[in-house]
Amino acid sequence: MGTQMRQDSIDMGDLSYSPCRYGNSRILFRGPRRPLDRPYLAFIGGTETYGKFIEKPFPTLVETALRQPCVNFGCLNAGIDAFANDPTIMEICNGADMTVVQVLGANNLSNRFYSVHPRRNDRFLRAATVLQAIYPEVEFNDCAFTGQLLARLFETSPDRFDIVVHELRQAWLARMQTMLRQIGPNCMLLWFSDEPLDNADWVARPAQLRAAPLFITASMIDTLRPLVRAVVTAIPSEQALAQGTMGMQYPPSQQSVAAEMLGVRCHVEAASKLVMALRDDMFSI
Repeated sequence: MGTQMRQDSIDMGDLSYSPCRYGNSRILFRGPRRPLDRPYLAFIGGTETYGKFIEKPFPTLVETALRQPCVNFGCLNAGIDAFANDPTIMEICNGADMTVVQVLGANNLSNRFYSVHPRRNDRFLRAATVLQAIYPEVEFNDCAFTGQLLARLFETSPDRFDIVVHELRQAWLARMQTMLRQIGPNCMLLWFSDEPLDNADWVARPAQLRAAPLFITASMIDTLRPLVRAVVTAIPSEQALAQGTMGMQYPPSQQSVAAEMLGVRCHVEAASKLVMALRDDMFSI
């Protein structure tokens, strides 16, 4: 056991995430655990909200600025399913003064074509019969993650891939609408990405399938606006992006992973945008 603990410490670097659970949820979230018996804000999102390699991710910075507990429901590599299908999280978010929902990609969610792990949404489980019919030449058992699956499908046939993208977008919109209605009207969307919020075709973006949030367009966000109080756009400045991994805490083996993530300064800028939006909405007369 001692060896395992040392190994975990080495893998995670010097940063302690103080993992904790809330209620009956099976997901381990970043701690320390926040109190729910007084007014609080809730944050739903993926790796950025969780703050992997970041000592003070944007939910923590918002908590400090507003002096109100911020419950971090960030989950590494999560899609919508991890939250929308968890009654405990939905109930806690419904009771929050405000819930900030990070816009996540449409790739990591179950749909008519394939299913993902209910909590580790980046894990591909199985292809539906309809997808096997569209791509009869693809060996799906070779794919463990959604990223591998989508890359394989696109390489095999870009034309047929358009059908997959359309389905993922429709599933994402339906799932988001369901989740936002469960959370209730006190909710904001957060676009935290180095990708612009526009209607550009995903294939025209330099990052293509590595773009995040993948397949999401400004028109899709506009569809959701009636269900939320605001849409906060936090696109890091060139200066923030130029700082790279400066200030991030990670083991040497994770250097390449950290280099692809939004860094410390990006979180500071996102927190600033959120604090302004939250103050405007919650404390306006």
